[in-house]
Amino acid sequence: MDRKEFLTLFGAGAAALLYTSCVTGCQATDNPISAPANVDFTVDLSASGNAALTRDGGYLYNSGVIVARIAAGNFVAVSAACTHQGQNVQFTGNQFYCSAHGSSFSTTGARTAGPANSPLRKYNTTITGTSLRVFS
Repeated sequence: MDRKEFLTLFGAGAAALLYTSCVTGCQATDNPISAPANVDFTVDLSASGNAALTRDGGYLYNSGVIVARIAAGNFVAVSAACTHQGQNVQFTGNQFYCSAHGSSFSTTGARTAGPANSPLRKYNTTITGTSLRVFS
């Protein structure tokens, strides 16, 4: 094998490797991210560490779940990990938003935009006095 033939074969192999890496690395597929299944915890709304939930638009994370206070003092809880690549979503404006790649989800967890294809898992919430229970 002469030098020209070697460089031609090497170049073609390198190009094929780079193409394959880009195509598989740039796909917008959801990771098999599992949302917490057996969720059951209580948040004390009077505790200073949970102060974010005393105002509409505030949110906090607990056990793989994001809990947000929406308008009129109602609460919603969904899985915190974006179904696209697992980054934690934030509650902004009245939706859940993943700043990593732009996916957004409604307060029901339904996907509304972005590369994520799957919804966020929604959990039940109930409030008694200053105790907010989040459960499956």
